[in-house]
Amino acid sequence: MARTTGSDGEKTEAAIREAALALIARLGFEAMSMRQLAAQVGVQPAALYRYFPTKEELLHALMRDHMEHLIASWGEARPAYGSNQETPAGRLATFVENHIRFHLARRDATHVSNLELRSLSEERLNHILALRSQYESELRAILADGQRAGVFRIDDVALTAMAIIQMITGVIVWFRPELRLSEDEVAANYHNMTMRLVGADA
Repeated sequence: MARTTGSDGEKTEAAIREAALALIARLGFEAMSMRQLAAQVGVQPAALYRYFPTKEELLHALMRDHMEHLIASWGEARPAYGSNQETPAGRLATFVENHIRFHLARRDATHVSNLELRSLSEERLNHILALRSQYESELRAILADGQRAGVFRIDDVALTAMAIIQMITGVIVWFRPELRLSEDEVAANYHNMTMRLVGADA
């Protein structure tokens, strides 16, 4: 019988993914055992392999989902053609804000995606890197458009894109909601810093 939406199997798989992200973010992929994961979820270790035949396949699935959701999130946030925000500066502002908010809401997934690339086999690593390149190409296109329009003063589009990605992803390392800056304030400050980085008015 086909599995229905919201079935126990789907709930178990979701619980496995959530627990795996938390454990890998805390312990590291190599240190986390499938037995630990099974105990966290409340299932027998053998049950995990019905969903993920290998530990690496689980890691790859977590990274793939993170990148696919990030790409989809930008697709939804991207300013509509012809809107006031469709300018290079408007698109860049939207990209930065969406990126920051997406990653702050997914700290564990971001840590895993950034730190555990080394644990993937070559084929799976290349798949994740291709998804990253697809996402980052959106930022490079924004920067290139702004450079051509004369609104961004950039010497190297690819290098600038790399610097921006590193800067806005790094927010998850230090941001805590109980500190002096709210998420909105952080997004606004990083917007201003990004605009200065590309030589544009904030």
